[in-house]
Order: sequence, then structure tokens, then C-alpha cells
Amino acid sequence: MGITASPPPPRHRRPSWVRTVLTQAALCVALYLSISMCGGWRRRQQQQQRADSADLYFLSVRGGARPPRLQTHLLLQMERVAKAYKARFVVDVSGFGEDDPLMRNGVTRFPALKIPWYVTRASRGGGIGCFLKKIALPRGRMLDVIGVDVDPLQDISNTEQQNDTQSSQLQWLTRTLATSNSNWRIVVGFHPLLICEGTPATIKVHEPIHQLFLQYGVNAYMSEEGCADPYINKGGITYIGNPSPEAEDHRQSSNGGLNLHREAHEGFLLHRVSPLEIETIFVDSSSEVVFRSTLHQLGRDTM
Repeated sequence: MGITASPPPPRHRRPSWVRTVLTQAALCVALYLSISMCGGWRRRQQQQQRADSADLYFLSVRGGARPPRLQTHLLLQMERVAKAYKARFVVDVSGFGEDDPLMRNGVTRFPALKIPWYVTRASRGGGIGCFLKKIALPRGRMLDVIGVDVDPLQDISNTEQQNDTQSSQLQWLTRTLATSNSNWRIVVGFHPLLICEGTPATIKVHEPIHQLFLQYGVNAYMSEEGCADPYINKGGITYIGNPSPEAEDHRQSSNGGLNLHREAHEGFLLHRVSPLEIETIFVDSSSEVVFRSTLHQLGRDTM
């Protein structure tokens, strides 16, 4: 009698609705992960935007007369940067005051430059070329922009021989600095305060004014560019020079290297002010960033 093998039991296959549910669950998990990653990126982007919104931007430029073509080109560049970074104001280092031709053309012909211009001016007719602008920063902080004609102050070591203009300028500057409680203090003047004598190692500053800056916590002095590099720190004070079209090629470099402006005499500076640092960016006539430097609140500089 033969033994007949019984067929194997049928394999149970999952109903189609189970596969559908599993597929939908997997898609939901993938969608959740995607949304979470996107949300994290958006949060990081929003945090960066909030950080950026806490910074203030402004421009500084060497004012004065230029050929029409060069002036228009410079103002077009400044307008683009001012619009892109929402610059709040322009510091114009010229000595002409409200008669400065660059400022007049900028505010009348270029919409993004219709912002406050703070222009240095020379002391004339017994008046003193000074101004104080207090700029509110986010988080309750303040920036002081202090304009002064330093030319009469470059020989103030002998107080007995000071004339009326020197005495008035010095008293105003001392009083303004002494009463300032702002987080940042930038003094602006037309004349550079650096002295070049032979070699880069001998670059000095006008000591009486420099000591006054140190005494009252000035962070930076801004002027036209002189005989040295446009960004030099001396004893905790940063000296920033705005380039001019008349600049010569034989400026001395503070580090003995090639001068940064040998090929780029025209341009302007973009400044970013944050609670802890001021970054300065030089934009040349071809819209290239030539250098950037950072002044920290404690006086340390990086390039």
C-alpha cells in the first residue's frame, strides 16, 4: 500500500491593504523627517537673519571733487552697496562740510544714498569744525560718531601757546569724549594722524591726540588715507584711512609688505557694527573687496 505525500500547506500572503498601509507609513516617516530637516534649516536661517538684523552698516568715503565720470562711477558703486546692506548713513571725509560735491551729487541723484551724510569740515572764521552724532544700535547700545578738525590740534603739546581755535577744539573734544557713555566711539577728521619717517618701522602717531584717545576709550580714528596702510592699530587705537584718487604709490606698509592700494586708489569703505566688533571692508573701483579687517571691542584687530 503506497503512501501519498500530502501537498505543503498554502503560504499566507499579506493582503494588499496591509502593503498599502506599510507604504503609506513609510512615506509619512520620510515626510516627517524631511519637514524636520527643513524646519531646522529654516530655524537656523531665521537665527542668522536675526543676528544680521542686529548689525548696523554704514559707508565711509573720501569726499571732494572728481572728474564727472569717476564721480558717477563711485556713486553708483556706493548706491549698490548701500541698497544691498541697508546702510544707515555715510561718513564723508573731505573737509568741505555741506559744500562737499560728492555728497551733493550723491543725495540728489542716487536714491539709495538719500540717507544722512556726516561730513567733516575745516574750522573757518573762528568757528570750530565739530559734530557729534549718536547712533542707536540694537539691544540698547550706542555708537558715537565724533567729527573734529584735528589740523589745529596737531600742535597742542604746549598749552600756553594754544590759540583760540586750538583751545576751543580741544575743550570741545575733551568734553565730548569725557561725557560719552556709548559702546563705540569713532572720531572722524580730515587729516591723518600717522607720521612716516623713513621706514615702515618708524610709523608714529601724533602723541598728544593719541593719548587723549586712549584716555577716553576711543575705538578708531577715521580720516583720509595718509602715508601708511589704510588700517593700522597703534596702542589699541585703530587708524582707518579712506583712499583718495590723488593717492601716491609710495605709501609705507606697516608690515613692510606691498602696499594694499598701489593699484587701487579709488573706492570706499563698508563698515559693519555689531555689539562686539566693527568689520571694515574696502571696495575698490572695480567693485572688488581688496581687504577686510575687524576691530574687536577690546581693541584687538584681525585682517
